[in-house]
Amino acid sequence: MNDARDTGLPFMKMHGLGNDFVVLDARARDLRLSPAQITGIADRHRGIGFDQLAVIECGAGDAHLTFYNADGSVSASCGNATRCIARYLMDESNRQSLHLTTARGDIHAVDAGGGLTSVNMGQPQLDWQDIPLAEAVDTLELPIEGGPVATGMGNPHCTFFVEDAEAVPLEQFGPRYEHHPLYPQRTNVQVASVIGPDHIRMRVWERGVGVTLASGSSSCATAVAAARRGLTGREVRIDLDGGTILIDWRDDGVWMTGATAHVASGTFTPEFLASLR
Repeated sequence: MNDARDTGLPFMKMHGLGNDFVVLDARARDLRLSPAQITGIADRHRGIGFDQLAVIECGAGDAHLTFYNADGSVSASCGNATRCIARYLMDESNRQSLHLTTARGDIHAVDAGGGLTSVNMGQPQLDWQDIPLAEAVDTLELPIEGGPVATGMGNPHCTFFVEDAEAVPLEQFGPRYEHHPLYPQRTNVQVASVIGPDHIRMRVWERGVGVTLASGSSSCATAVAAARRGLTGREVRIDLDGGTILIDWRDDGVWMTGATAHVASGTFTPEFLASLR
């Protein structure tokens, strides 16, 4: 990992509604992470722990972001981490808007006031081949028990609308569908209950991670799925296990607004890094 085993590796710990991240700033250094290093840092007993790891790099815009899941796999999109990093970069540069790039594409971020940050996660992917799914099916009602909705937000999603999201045993339910053969790249799984035309209760199982307190891209996918089904309008409040997020599916993309937290900054020691093989 460059010279980090000799000098240590600075990191930041952030979270968006309890969806937590380790953030590494690679704008001034060459940083290459192996899967063993990522999973070692993700270990909540022997590392620092995270739902996703994000790397900030120089890019065509104000910064380029790369995301990794706790199992070491790459994710093209991570909405809550994007909001957290956007807040950090706006504070750093004393700006109220940013242009970020990710594997998902260009993302615009703005200061929404009141300590809230908004990011435009782009247009949802609604065609089966773009999500992607393994075969041509109706993405509004998949041929899976419960008739979930498939949506792409730079990563794949499978949204089940249920009477009571609280009653679903997500630890068993989530992995059953994360690995469904219809999703060749696995999928994030949401269970959602519609409370009103602008209000949803949602819980999430993230691929490569497990149950998380919140997920930005899952919130976007659920809002899109509900609007497509005619269950809500295009602007909704979503209550997650970790708090509330606001989603607005506009003509220019799906905007997500919520709180962020920069919890701590620190340095991984050379001894810890050397133990990750």
